[in-house]
Amino acid sequence: AVYGTVNDLAMCGAKPLYLSAGFIIEEGLKTETLSRIVNSMSCAAKIASVAIVTGDTKVVDRGKGDGIFINTAGIGIIEHRLDIAPRSIKPGDRILLSGDLGRHGTAIMAVREGLAFESRIESDSASVSEIVEKLLKAGIQIHCLRDLTRGGLSSALNEIAQSRGLGINIVETTVPVRPEVASACEIFGLDPFYVANEGRFIAFVPQADAERALALMRSLPLGRESALIGEVGTNASGMVTLKNEIGTGRILDMLTGDQLPRIC
Repeated sequence: AVYGTVNDLAMCGAKPLYLSAGFIIEEGLKTETLSRIVNSMSCAAKIASVAIVTGDTKVVDRGKGDGIFINTAGIGIIEHRLDIAPRSIKPGDRILLSGDLGRHGTAIMAVREGLAFESRIESDSASVSEIVEKLLKAGIQIHCLRDLTRGGLSSALNEIAQSRGLGINIVETTVPVRPEVASACEIFGLDPFYVANEGRFIAFVPQADAERALALMRSLPLGRESALIGEVGTNASGMVTLKNEIGTGRILDMLTGDQLPRIC
């Protein structure tokens, strides 16, 4: 809840400052569970350098609230003049990915299915605002940012390509996916390109800024596995193509339906 709202602000190029938190609690929820959630949110807010300044609580009848629902909203400040949006993307822009794909979605699925793997898969849930702030302070001319939540990398790329009306070309071998995540996705019948992430984003930057931006991202712990994964084409197809390791390509479509039950 905290990181999701913080990251939404960061994707607008804003510095997150304040959050609100609303709780809808089902009658009978254990105090220990509520305490663990509140403490976790407090810890996340401190890590993200934001303050939870207001909120509200409502209690609903037993059996009508699925335990607890949490709603957050946030306010930030924009300290630059960049227009960070799909309309700013230009042909030749490079696409940077802030880390490996698919850990959050596969971690949630493993818990829900009661599966344990030899290598534990931990969610990638994190605040990305520090990386974005560093890029902005370094003068990187960011054209667009997008976090990779529902629908994962593929859906985010398709939304942007269709909105801007330009083709996007991705090189599959440059996209980091950890072996344990790839194995879990095979078991679940999932494609890591469509799996939800909660601490990953893509950045569209001019070719001239790409290498410097990538180095800045990799200099931070959360961005250590950042990669340059593709570029914006000159055609007006509005499609996303993926070039595999043997040099052939395929179209990456928008996700249809939900791969995972909604959690946010």
